[in-house]
Amino acid sequence: MKAFPVDRISLRRFLLHKQKLLGGLDESSVLDMVRALECVQLDPVSVVERNQHLVLSARIPGYDPKLLDELLSNGKIFEYFANAACIIPVEDYPLFEPTRKRIQANVQPQLDDLGPVVKMVHDRLEKEGPLPSRAFVSDKRVHGYWDNQMPKTKETSLALNLLMDAGIIRVVHRERTERFFDLTEKSIPAEYLKAAKTIDETEAREALIEKYLRAYRVFDPGDSRFGWQKMTAAERRAAVERRVKLGTVIPLDVEGVKRTYYILAEDLAELERFTGSARGERASVDDAITFLPPLDNLLWRRERISDLFGFDYKWEIYTPRAKRKYGPYAMPILYGDRLIGRMDPSVDRKAGRLQVRLLQLEPGVEETDRLKRHIEEGLERFAQFNGASEFVVEKSDIH
Repeated sequence: MKAFPVDRISLRRFLLHKQKLLGGLDESSVLDMVRALECVQLDPVSVVERNQHLVLSARIPGYDPKLLDELLSNGKIFEYFANAACIIPVEDYPLFEPTRKRIQANVQPQLDDLGPVVKMVHDRLEKEGPLPSRAFVSDKRVHGYWDNQMPKTKETSLALNLLMDAGIIRVVHRERTERFFDLTEKSIPAEYLKAAKTIDETEAREALIEKYLRAYRVFDPGDSRFGWQKMTAAERRAAVERRVKLGTVIPLDVEGVKRTYYILAEDLAELERFTGSARGERASVDDAITFLPPLDNLLWRRERISDLFGFDYKWEIYTPRAKRKYGPYAMPILYGDRLIGRMDPSVDRKAGRLQVRLLQLEPGVEETDRLKRHIEEGLERFAQFNGASEFVVEKSDIH
């Protein structure tokens, strides 16, 4: 199939549109937004509000984190591994059965080593669940996921994490930082449990690839996370080429970009709307400021951000302090259809203050009065969402 020619600006506007980031906030419900995005990544870092809530607040006016917690408690979403640990619509539970089986096989030796503790957790949840993590107490320390040298993790905590990763238990409720667990077989609707047990493995794997493609919308097989399952580079390329031959995926020839990107054939008409008229006209875009969290859906493929936006981004939270260039939680600044800089925030919750440790624009971004006003308004909104009544900019290159 011949590649469809497109310029970078049109393609990134299409991508922002599909990511619900173009043209102002969306009036969709939280559940509809999660379904539109396919999933939203979870992260425990809390220098400001957590990633999942920042993703949704960037897209939904008046978003309240309690709304997402209610969806979890009401069984409308579940937490499991997609792009990483994510919230996912519950109707997609069967698609992840091959992933659960693979992880169960990997962690079974550790579960066997923790035999009595695992049985205790299982038995209590069966009789009493749901229960919070603090309900499981142990003085014994073992090597957990992040213990590099000395064993620091409570054996009950490790058992909970392993059982959760294996899909045997799951988080059914959250009260801010605390998780409540229950047995998966008790808390997932019977129709989805049955579908998971009967779904053909090949069918599930193919459906999960399709879910990935809908989440990314502009994709390439070079992504190691392609399809959200274990695939070799050759398998990823074959999966794309098979869909190209079937006519469900279209290759793109992006002006000025060496990498070959692809879109779903069903999205071509929408992409063409963003390429402008025969006279080369382009629709205007809303130029409000949006601060994107480090694990925002738009930022999942860093190479794509570099290719389409000319913006190089690295999350520096795991970078040694001395080597950080922008800060541990630096958030890209979206202005219209451009990524124009970074903002590194933290919240002093006791003082009710948003502290902007760095506010920096990319080289070549014009500092207009309009831009400055939009940035100030964006900071006010961001502070308010994070429970702060004021913000202070500690370091800025904006004059």
